[in-house]
Amino acid sequence: MIQRLAIVGVGLLGGSAAKAARAERLAREIVGVGRDAGRLQPALREGVLDRATTDLEAGVREADFVLLAAPVLAIEGLLGRVWRAAPDGAIVTDVGSTKGGIVRAAERLAAARPLAFVGSHPMAGSEQSGYAVARADLFRGATVIVTPTDRTEPRAAKAVTGLWEALGARVRALDPESHDRIVAAISHVPHAVVSALVDAVARREPEALEFAARGFRDTTRIAASDPDVWTEIFVANRAAVLASLGRFRGALDELERLIAAGVPEPLRAALERARAAREGLR
Repeated sequence: MIQRLAIVGVGLLGGSAAKAARAERLAREIVGVGRDAGRLQPALREGVLDRATTDLEAGVREADFVLLAAPVLAIEGLLGRVWRAAPDGAIVTDVGSTKGGIVRAAERLAAARPLAFVGSHPMAGSEQSGYAVARADLFRGATVIVTPTDRTEPRAAKAVTGLWEALGARVRALDPESHDRIVAAISHVPHAVVSALVDAVARREPEALEFAARGFRDTTRIAASDPDVWTEIFVANRAAVLASLGRFRGALDELERLIAAGVPEPLRAALERARAAREGLR
């Protein structure tokens, strides 16, 4: 049982964590911290939060568990304030979709004052954002990646893993660098690709959008995500994203050559290879 769970950023992910923690009775008290008091009111009215504040230091001061659910670059900036305000023994984690910069910032702070931190990344979400679309079951059956290092306190890794498992998630552990490389390939680059695809059609063949059916709409759904959030992700993970984009560009070039050659069998073999890999997904 968490005595006081402080959630910094009560949007889709933070709000869903609050709803799930309330439903599962994981915390005696849940405190929401945000920049806009008005946006915290729905969660208060619904009883998802016990208290809400725009004062970060006050919100985390007596918390024994702190979940940072802000955008990735904001998390790096908030860590120092959390480190100064959180009590001894507090567990701190985050939901950022990049981990290298966040973990390095936490370990720099830990050199001055030990505080139990381990990074987290729930592989769950939506192109929509905000508390209005938060769901208590968002993490049920989802994968959450935790990123302990050799400097992580074992109790922090155990506590953070236990929280996500209690919210219904499957937890996997990766080092921060492997995490950033892998999510660049399966999450960040797909977002970049579909954003470029939608932009190319909208600017070069805008009339085609009038005929866009389910295939185009499903393929490009994530291009409707918050551009501020994705700007931060691309900047924070730019080295891994650029490397993965290079590999994608090579595969696209190869497919272009096969189409230009007009020979069916090599083209079909490439498409079959992709189909088989996609069907292997669980």
